[in-house]
Amino acid sequence: MKNYGLENWSENNFAIRDGKVILNTKSNPSLLQITNAIRKKDVRGPIILRFPHIIKKQIQNLYKHFNYSIQENNYKGSFKAVFPLKVNQFPHLVQAVVDAGREFNYGLEAGSKAELILAMSHINSGAHITVNGFKDKEMITLAFIAAQSGHNITLTIEGLGELKTIIEVSKESKLIVPNIGIRVRLHATGSGSWAKSGGMDAKFGLTATEILEATKLLKENVLLDKFTMIHFHIGSQMDDISPMKRSLREAGNIYAELKMLGAFALSNINIGGGLAVNYSQNSNSVMHNYTLKEFSSSVVFLLGEIMNAKGISHPDIFTESGRYIVASHSVLITPVLELFSQDYHADLLDLKEINPPLVEELHELYKALSSKNAIEYLHDAIDHIESLLTLFDLGYIDLRDRSNAEILVHNIMKKSLLLTSNLHTNELKQLQVHMQERYLINASIFQSLPDYWGLEQNFPVMPIHHLEQKPLRGASIWDITCDSDGEIGFNPSAPLYLHDIDLKKEEYFLAFFNTGAYQEALGMAHNLFTHPNEYTIEIDNQGFSISNEEESKNILEILSSIGYSSQKLLKKLKEDLSSSKFITEKEKNATLSKLETYIYQNGYLRTTS
Repeated sequence: MKNYGLENWSENNFAIRDGKVILNTKSNPSLLQITNAIRKKDVRGPIILRFPHIIKKQIQNLYKHFNYSIQENNYKGSFKAVFPLKVNQFPHLVQAVVDAGREFNYGLEAGSKAELILAMSHINSGAHITVNGFKDKEMITLAFIAAQSGHNITLTIEGLGELKTIIEVSKESKLIVPNIGIRVRLHATGSGSWAKSGGMDAKFGLTATEILEATKLLKENVLLDKFTMIHFHIGSQMDDISPMKRSLREAGNIYAELKMLGAFALSNINIGGGLAVNYSQNSNSVMHNYTLKEFSSSVVFLLGEIMNAKGISHPDIFTESGRYIVASHSVLITPVLELFSQDYHADLLDLKEINPPLVEELHELYKALSSKNAIEYLHDAIDHIESLLTLFDLGYIDLRDRSNAEILVHNIMKKSLLLTSNLHTNELKQLQVHMQERYLINASIFQSLPDYWGLEQNFPVMPIHHLEQKPLRGASIWDITCDSDGEIGFNPSAPLYLHDIDLKKEEYFLAFFNTGAYQEALGMAHNLFTHPNEYTIEIDNQGFSISNEEESKNILEILSSIGYSSQKLLKKLKEDLSSSKFITEKEKNATLSKLETYIYQNGYLRTTS
């Protein structure tokens, strides 16, 4: 995997220079520079770095390609977009999206009461708010209040019951009625992990019969002038463009039919989200079969073709692709705490004055190993260890002899890999699998990469330094939770190789990329590990600045957040310590000070054995 597949997934946002990962913009700071600057503040756990310039780039690309397609196809409608808050609701992310989208009038989409309040309080003036998901009377009334407050808001109904409630609220109150959209239940289905978002068995949407009934209700209650949008969504992370084309034909014809049936105010078609992001580091694994240029061109061309055929004016096109906008803006960086093969470090060799013949021979092989004899000596070492383990089981060698044999064989294998790194034989590939190292990271996969645990969604991962050296260790990554599922295992079909680092001499940092969509919103407090420290990084021609620092919750805050009384906890801890008969008063004060230091830190590890 050359350069960790950077050319496949980074969209030119990152590059490698002088052995380090750099930001490919302006002054080109390295992730290591930024990480070290933050760690000077005594931060030791995982950190999330936000890069708002990447969000701006993604929004610009989205509008650029759709506007180009509109011009190229002589399309008469315009392009509009909203960011779905469910993708990531964290404050500094939302503010970055709002700021970056201001020049485009980029809007927000809400799927709950809390998200609607968030959208109302952060939306740029005049930008669109769309409201999806199931709604009760209170949520619908909130949308009326938003309209009354001057917001450009559309309520997408998910069923006839919601429309009846809208009619009820409109009669009961004197508030301005928001625009109304109808989510249509398409026969066409999507593709990929979220394909069930489309099709006749989908969770949301009105059937053809229900759409006609909804139109009738709107007309009877003099609300047809508020019916401005139809909406569909066939799934997130669409890997194939063909289902989208089928859906566009179906939805486009529904739109045209409704216009011909008298829906005079209907002027928008919302195609939902679904633009895919490439998470794969393997050039042989393609996450989607289309480009943004092809996607935008297909949408505009097909809708134009349908409307032209039926003599209908071209609708404005809305999208709700949040993953595409924010996935790439966020990087999770964590130090490696331990390499588990350090137990086989050559310094631990403890030879006797007289050793068993096979141990002596292994020692000679290790000392004489060279590029010319590496393969031959490797075969001998593997053969010897099998014999020595049999001798141990029979009681002919002791535990010290076995330890020395394991250390010598491990180091012969490791040295052989280094000496033969220019060869690419199947045997050596198998050796790398056998020699895989376990890298313990100071992070929780459940908290920071929940889609890996829940959906086997891979994320690009690579070291942020030492990239001038060839990595030779097949790597499994273990997190610090006490759960065996907290592991990114070594996959021989898409192998990850990392460096053999002496952590007693230097630190080693790994970065996980494309983590900005859903991972923070879905993160679980498994083992009560909480959201990592986060920082916004602004880059200019002179360097970079760090702002919007948000610290992880400390231990008392974590416990308080799930219902414990921090005051009672602290009181009990102090009482137990004060009544202890095992330490002096002086020791009690020192221990109490240490206790208070620890409980006001976050739960990530600061030191290891």
